[in-house]
Amino acid sequence: MSVTLRPISDEEFVEWLPRTRDGYATDMSEHGGFAADKAAAMSAEQMESLFPGGKPSADQFLYIVEDDGERVGELWVCDRETPLQHALFIYFVGIDEAHRGKGYGKAAMLLAEEEARRLGLDHIALNVFGRNDVARSLYRSLGYEENAVSMTKRL
Repeated sequence: MSVTLRPISDEEFVEWLPRTRDGYATDMSEHGGFAADKAAAMSAEQMESLFPGGKPSADQFLYIVEDDGERVGELWVCDRETPLQHALFIYFVGIDEAHRGKGYGKAAMLLAEEEARRLGLDHIALNVFGRNDVARSLYRSLGYEENAVSMTKRL
């Protein structure tokens, strides 16, 4: 396995942005408890703030995860100030379905660590939906600690 990151191309970005916006809205609705219309509006607003006018900004880093030149997933990170510290913030790491369960998620997370070091950052931060047990398990196995847990109960 020779996993690397390649910057997303302009053509890939044009397809990536609406797919990612819509996927985030779906995740907020299915896993975050938001009504579908509220999730869609929030996702659109957040993506517009991060990608004004639908264009990549200098502090957003979008990568295709590849193994020996073959696409296996995507990684989106940002150099940002979080409430706790200045960190490389992982917005999204996703491995294409055909390649899941082969260690690519872990490899992508380790490449994110290299990216943080390259940028001179000594922290990585991320958010994950509480019901995403697979991702939470991966992050814990890599030494990530939970800082807060939000809970709700539907009546």
